Formats: sequence, C-alpha cells, structure tokens
Amino acid sequence: MATAQSDALAQLQDFAGILKPKEPLAPYTLLKIGGPAEVLAQPCSLPELASLVRRCHERQIPLRVLGGGCNILVSDEGVRGVVLHLVGPAFSEINVQGRRVRAGCSVSLAALISHAARHNLAGLESLVGTPGTVGGALRHNAGDRSGEIGPFVRLVEVLDSQGAVQVRERDELRFGYHQSNLDDPVLLAGEFDLEPDRPEAIVKRLRKAWIQRKSSQPFSFQATGRMFKNPRGLSAEALIEQAGLAGTRVGAAQVSDRHPNFVIADPGASARDVLRLIDLVKTKIEERFHLELDLELSVW
Repeated sequence: MATAQSDALAQLQDFAGILKPKEPLAPYTLLKIGGPAEVLAQPCSLPELASLVRRCHERQIPLRVLGGGCNILVSDEGVRGVVLHLVGPAFSEINVQGRRVRAGCSVSLAALISHAARHNLAGLESLVGTPGTVGGALRHNAGDRSGEIGPFVRLVEVLDSQGAVQVRERDELRFGYHQSNLDDPVLLAGEFDLEPDRPEAIVKRLRKAWIQRKSSQPFSFQATGRMFKNPRGLSAEALIEQAGLAGTRVGAAQVSDRHPNFVIADPGASARDVLRLIDLVKTKIEERFHLELDLELSVW
C-alpha cells in the first residue's frame, strides 16, 4: 500500500471508536480477494458520518464507500485512505407509505424487493437475484433488458463533500446503462414509486425472474465478479464465448464457462491474476472483433 496517506489514521484520532486500521477487505467482497483498507470506518449515526466525510474532504484523505462488494476488485496492495462501510440501523431502515417505499442505501437490494412484495407493491421483480445494496443499485442503475431500478426512483438523499444532506429529485437524476449521474460522496437513502398489484401476480414474476437470473449466472458458492459492460446492441458474454475464451485461466482466476462474462476467483487467486485475465480477454476480443470492451468491475 502506498504511504502518501499513511497518516490518515493520525488525522482521524477523534473518530477512533468507529475505525478499523488495516482491515482486510477481501471478506467484504464477492471476489474474496485483495488487500486491506488503510482505515475502514463504520459510523453509527448520520452526524458521525457527516463529520467524518467533512474531515476527509478538508484533509484531502481519499474516501470510498463499500456497499455489498459485488463488482469490486481490491488491489493486492490494498486501498489508501478511508473506506466507509455503512451497516448500522441509521442507514438500513425501510418504510412504506402507500405506494412509496423509502430504503436506506445500506439495505440489500433483496430486502427492498422482498419488503415491497410483502406490501403488494410491484416494479422491482426483475431485479430479484441481483446482489448488492440499494446504494450500489442506484449509483449503477442495476438491471438489464428486463428492467432497471432507475424508472422507479422518486428521489435520492445524498451527503455532499461538506457533510451536508442534499436531496436529488427525480428531474435531476439521469440513469443510463449501468450508470447514473449520482456522483455524490455518499448515498444515504432512496425513495421509490411502485405500483399496487395482486400478491399472486408479484410472486409469479419473482419466481420467473429468479429462475432466469440464476440459470445465467455462476454458481452461488463461487467467488465471482462481472467483468464487462455489454457494448451497445451486443452481448459481452456472447462475444467472449464466440472468441473461445470460456474457461480460460490465468493463475487461480478463470473465465466462467457457465456465464463467460463472469470471472471466478478460485482459492489462492490474487487481484493480479484477475487483472491479467481481464487484460487477456480484452485483447483477444479487440483482435477478433475490433471492439473494445468497457470494464464493469470497479478496480480499487
């Protein structure tokens, strides 16, 4: 890990009760690899979080937010600065009023979908089986051709770099393919407008979406990450398969033969293995199809 910001802990001594120095990040991610955070912070309240974000901004300490760790590749050397992990009750409430659902951004996407379904509210069924948190789903507009989260968002509460709460209303928000214009340091909560529907209709759609998603993903016991975004009008999975790259291995990292746009990190894999494999796949696709794939995996 670089030492330029090695004094981050010294500058945050008054937050010592919520800090974990040199905390291994691998257990927090689906790929289960990578080095430690210089400092992992787990604030217990909004004021505590706001003070920490403001301090990091004032002292120019790098700040990242760790949600469900779904599409994150942590470098073997680790991550400089502060990694925020919001897990307390202050950031994980779900409330329903009529057809409107409000969820903290550390709530799992699965919990949001389940809560909505129990209140006979429809719209998010196509996202069932998608890992991660509400915050990650909002920031990256979770979903696929069968449906995305973006169209159901009414507003998003965020924390700016000064530690002030701001509300991003629907008309300010822009959602695209696996992206949004939500670039604020921390997302706090989202509100969603959903449609009332019959419980049996919701359950039927949930079952269908679950079966479809699970049939096209690696097995749940595998440590995986989705490598590339789909090029416009094309499928990254199909391109990788057509190039004969399914099952390709570098070190202990392998292209899934069940869904070739996923990388599988076998026990003993390093972030370097994964990055070398990704580079190999990108190069082969460019050589064969004259097409550059954009990385979906976020490298820390």
